[in-house]
Amino acid sequence: MGRLIYSMITSLDGYAEAEEGGLGRSAEDPEVHTFVNDLFRPVGTYLYGRRMYETMVFWETVEQGPDVPAHILQYAEDWRAAQKVVYSTTLPAPSSERTRIERSFDPDAVRRLKEESDHDLTVDGPNLAAQAIRAGLVDDYHLFITTSVVGGGKRFFPDGVRLDLDLVEERSFSDSGVLYARYRARA
Repeated sequence: MGRLIYSMITSLDGYAEAEEGGLGRSAEDPEVHTFVNDLFRPVGTYLYGRRMYETMVFWETVEQGPDVPAHILQYAEDWRAAQKVVYSTTLPAPSSERTRIERSFDPDAVRRLKEESDHDLTVDGPNLAAQAIRAGLVDDYHLFITTSVVGGGKRFFPDGVRLDLDLVEERSFSDSGVLYARYRARA
């Protein structure tokens, strides 16, 4: 059975998306990016909303020239190898391999997907993740906390939801100041 993971970069004040964009230094740090690569290499399926998918589909065609760092190429290779499920009422067709479109988020279908999976799954983007959190589907929360306070935007955790979590792993990245914290939902 696969675990459903929600992971994003978040500001110090808890926003996964700032109103004016930019959450501070994080993924561009090679040490952080390499850590993310290693952490998510075993993921078998990514669950995306349309906007997050349109951001992530960059990895389908990332240039493989001499100026592209090895950690970027590795992430692209891992991303292309995974299955992708995109929840969208407007996207006519996927623009990446191993991708299917679902017109609505069905918690029971995601529950079955977890039960049938030999690999972990991720739910990406605060809007789609909020639906999965409210349905009690998320097992692990991986936060990459930047050193910025942005004052508003889309929150990492949805309003109106109580979660009791256990801290199971933490790490700091000295060059960027990013903190990584992995929490597991209490059973």
